[in-house]
Amino acid sequence: MPQPDTLPAPARLDLFLSQKLRFWSLVAMVLLIYVHAYNLHPRYLQPFTPVQEPLGPGTWLQYFLANGLLRFRIPILFAISGYLFAWRDGAEPHGQRVKRRLRTLGLPYLLWSGLWLLALWALEQFPITKQAVVDAEISPFWPRQLLSQLSDGELLVRWLVEPAPFQLWFLRSLLVFNLVYPWLKKVLLRWPTAYFWVAGLLWFFMVPLPLIEGEGLLFFGLGVWLALRNADVLTPPRWLRLLPLAALWLGVCALKTWLAFHVGPPFSLPLGLTMLALHKVGEVSGVLVAWFGLNGLVRWCMARAWFRWLTGFSFMIYVLHVPLVNYATELALRYGRAVPHIHLLTYLGLPLLIVAVSAGLGALLRWALPQVYAVLTGGRGLATS
Repeated sequence: MPQPDTLPAPARLDLFLSQKLRFWSLVAMVLLIYVHAYNLHPRYLQPFTPVQEPLGPGTWLQYFLANGLLRFRIPILFAISGYLFAWRDGAEPHGQRVKRRLRTLGLPYLLWSGLWLLALWALEQFPITKQAVVDAEISPFWPRQLLSQLSDGELLVRWLVEPAPFQLWFLRSLLVFNLVYPWLKKVLLRWPTAYFWVAGLLWFFMVPLPLIEGEGLLFFGLGVWLALRNADVLTPPRWLRLLPLAALWLGVCALKTWLAFHVGPPFSLPLGLTMLALHKVGEVSGVLVAWFGLNGLVRWCMARAWFRWLTGFSFMIYVLHVPLVNYATELALRYGRAVPHIHLLTYLGLPLLIVAVSAGLGALLRWALPQVYAVLTGGRGLATS
């Protein structure tokens, strides 16, 4: 049934909800590194990606985390973004909001993509780091991995469409959603059932859409819908049972991991659909368990000054971790091959090092060149606590 075009919005964001949003904005970024730090073969993860490595505690744990338990991080970020954008609806004309988002999303996208191109050029000047770039194989122009192998047109594509920090697709998608927000809002208020059916199918079957992702369409829309309805997002729904849901989350991720190791070629459509379904159930159950079941962890972390300080650098962690983690992984595996369990040690330790480096560089830049920092981050993290 069609819904009214306008619904009351909350007058003020709840204090604990604000803390929760900051907590997950940081934690989701850290989890993003652990997904991108996956170092088994094949490296490129899809819901149905198998494993070509021998089964062991380390290889099992990597797949279980990177392609199972932690995959809720992008859905929760999209939902948070949609909720906050809709919560501020009406504060200023849409045109003004678009101008601001071009500055806070579009400009950082272009700047960081360009800065990483310069960094790649520098890395290619030294044999050791050049080989790491080649070994990482994250260029979309495979088998050509080096900037020196690309034409001028391909370099332009590398800057504007296929950035070296490939996680920037999230900023691009958010910008598009923000631009079309008035129409998105109208559809969500009038025909929410139809919207979520279509968005849900696009998300489940991973249908690629120009400039945006089906995953974002579903979860950004969910965040918008919850904010517009002034829904209580802190109290668990009556139907939600955390323990059975947590068991489901762990169970489907474990089953999918088992399939990735034990079901060999040839690849079959039923197997792919089974792993895809397990992946999607893991995403949804992970979002619900994380959001409603970890309030104690949120309160403990947000009571610590060091953690609140770290939340100010979520964006720096986001823009710096790829392709840094990919090249650093190749260097660690190449020169640390004699170290026992080097794949697992690299997977567990390197993301923490990147968090420390990103926060450190962010703090230094914010202190030394605050205006430059503000431009590069879109004004995020300017507060010191």
